[in-house]
Formats: sequence, structure tokens, C-alpha cells
Amino acid sequence: MKLTLTTDRLILRPFEETDAQAMFEGWASDDEVTKYLTWPTHQSIEDTRWVLGLWVREYEQPERINFAIVLKSEGKLIGGIDVVGYENGIPVIGYNLSRAYWNKGYMTEACRCVLDYLFSQGFEKVRIDAMTENIGSNRVIQKCGGVLLETAEEERPMKQDTVLVNRYYCYPKTE
Repeated sequence: MKLTLTTDRLILRPFEETDAQAMFEGWASDDEVTKYLTWPTHQSIEDTRWVLGLWVREYEQPERINFAIVLKSEGKLIGGIDVVGYENGIPVIGYNLSRAYWNKGYMTEACRCVLDYLFSQGFEKVRIDAMTENIGSNRVIQKCGGVLLETAEEERPMKQDTVLVNRYYCYPKTE
């Protein structure tokens, strides 16, 4: 599904194949960012082009929600946030952000926006996972109202390893 959302500082828009260079340089080739992701660090721009081509084709699927995070003030692509899948009908969110933009509140802002959208579509809860050692990501989820469900081992087949993750549920705000 192609959809655009906005916040005070961000535009969340569909990825485009022309985003390859910005994605590769911004985070896909950065070992410090990808160590927390399920997929390995991209070794070349071709890796990133391949992934973006796949994502662009997936927009034809109505359940596929995937946003490029663009900084309004600079028009610069700084990260991504998407529904990586559904578990028993519950959306599971994943995200990443260029290291140059960590600790500035951008991911919390993007995450809240996507959560609000999903809740407006009738979802009663959303799951977000973060590796236990990823302190920044755990803080983002907590700032978005995440309630810790469990800590569990999770296999990352693309990296051929197992990590400990905190699984959270986020719920709509009650007035």
C-alpha cells in the first residue's frame, strides 16, 4: 500500500528506487546500525538497489506498509519504518535510522505516527521488538507507550545467529 503520513518534522512516504544511494550511505552500509537489524550490512549499492526493488514491488500488496523517513527541513532520507509482518493479525513494526540522526527524537516521532495510523485502522495493539542490548530502540518503544511482554531468544536466519529481544505491545491512547 502506498501511503504518506506527516509529523511536525518528518514525512513518511513510500520508498522509491531512487532512494538507493541515500539508504546505502545513511544506514544500510553502517555496521553500527545493522547490527541490530535482521538483515546484514549491505556491501554494495547493488545490495540496496535489490532490496528497494523488492520493497517497491511489495507496495502492490494492501497489507504491506513501509515508509521512508524524510526530514522535512532538509528533504533528506534518514531512515525507514514498516510493518515487517503480522502475528495472529497483530502488526509488528520494525525500523532503522541513520546514526547521524540518533538521539534527536525522530524515531519516536515516526513510531508514534505509524502507531496512530495503525490504531486508526482498527488495530487494538501493535508489537515492536528490540534487541535487549539496543538501549536506544528500547527507549523509543517505551516512549511510545510500549509494555514489555517478554524477553526471548530470536533467530536471525540472514545473520545465522540468535539474539535476545524484548517484545513489547503498544496500545491506543485512552483519553
